[in-house]
Formats: sequence, C-alpha cells, structure tokens
Amino acid sequence: MLRPHVPVNPLPTGTPIPLLKPTTMADIEPIAPASIPVPVAPARTAIQLTPGSALALAAGGGAVVLVVGAVLVSMLLAVAISGVSIAVVAVVLRLLVRDMQKGR
Repeated sequence: MLRPHVPVNPLPTGTPIPLLKPTTMADIEPIAPASIPVPVAPARTAIQLTPGSALALAAGGGAVVLVVGAVLVSMLLAVAISGVSIAVVAVVLRLLVRDMQKGR
C-alpha cells in the first residue's frame, strides 16, 4: 500500500568521479605517536569571605532584586494602563456607534 518510490535518473548529470584504487597494508607506514605533555591544572584556592565582603555581596544581591522587581512592576503597570485605555476607547466608540445608528 505505502511503498517508497525512489526516482531513477536515466541520464546522469555532472562529471562522474573515478573510484580510488584501494591501498594495501604494505603501502601504509606506521607513525610513532608523539608524546604530548599534559598540562596540569593549577590548584584552586577556596574563596575567603570576610564579613565586609559578605555584606557587600548581600547588598549587591539585594540591589539586583530591587532593580529587577522595579522593572517588572513598571512593565505590569504599563500593560494595565494600556488595557484600561483600550477599554475606555472601546466604550466611547460603542456609544458613538449607537448614537449614529439612532440618528442623533
């Protein structure tokens, strides 16, 4: 019922590529692997948090949270204001259309 059909090209296009002659194992010369020095990673030191740096880190994190919160609240407020203004325009247009249909 559902058999794949592979189209056959009766006239090949382009230049045919000649097949390469296979090489024998006698033609291949072994190559000695080069010894590559493995780089040694330097030992990592633990991060030392002093009370001052911990306080600065906490203050920086708090500032980031406040800035991101302010941006998100302002975006939400912009969407809300846009929605209210579109609703007011819709009510005004509805009243204008109703007045036009009554012939006032």
